[in-house]
Amino acid sequence: MKVPRAMLLAAGRGERMRPLTDHLPKPLLRVADKPLIVWHLERLAAADVTEVVINLSWCGEQLRAALGSGAALGLHIHWLDEGPTPLETAGGIRNALSLFGEEPFVVINADIFTDGLPPFSLPKGRLAHLLLVPNPPQHPAGDFGLEAGELRLTGARRYTFSGMGIYSPTLFADLAPGRWPLRPVLDRALHAGLISAELHTGRWVDVGTPERLERLNVMLATGDGLASSVDSLSTGNDQ
Repeated sequence: MKVPRAMLLAAGRGERMRPLTDHLPKPLLRVADKPLIVWHLERLAAADVTEVVINLSWCGEQLRAALGSGAALGLHIHWLDEGPTPLETAGGIRNALSLFGEEPFVVINADIFTDGLPPFSLPKGRLAHLLLVPNPPQHPAGDFGLEAGELRLTGARRYTFSGMGIYSPTLFADLAPGRWPLRPVLDRALHAGLISAELHTGRWVDVGTPERLERLNVMLATGDGLASSVDSLSTGNDQ
């Protein structure tokens, strides 16, 4: 089943990216010739996604002004302003549930760079399907195990959560409105055997610091080291 809706998480302050984010939201930082968030929007539009929810907080008015309705990209953007204090990942998704109806939806952290997207269908009987990446040196312990397509808390081999996944609204339906991190929500469903996962082996960078942003731009400009960009530039849990 195709998934026509997606959410880009764009409300974070970007503390580790300061001073670049003192007066600019991190998703508007430029990667190559365009803002980071536009890379995601273009890829979503190319995958036949038609509606995208973007949550806002820090300097959110700049994002809205830059992207507008999304029509120029062939999309319809729904804006959700979370106010001065972001609702965290699960809280932000919970706040957007009324826009998704009963169908699964893709969620992507807007402050990563990737050449791939999560699957656009949710495996039968699952509440979530996550994309994992090989652990970078800065996050050697990883976040989850992966065994025969099943997400695990432990495992002989562990990987880092990429910040990309597809979710059923049911996963968040019992959350009260408010601030909620994603990890406890995932752990509950994981214990019940309701989350699948796969390894993304393409390019993936958590653009978490000015140094990594600069190195990513150099790599894209020169084509140097792109195959090892996951290992050399990214860290886990660095939103």
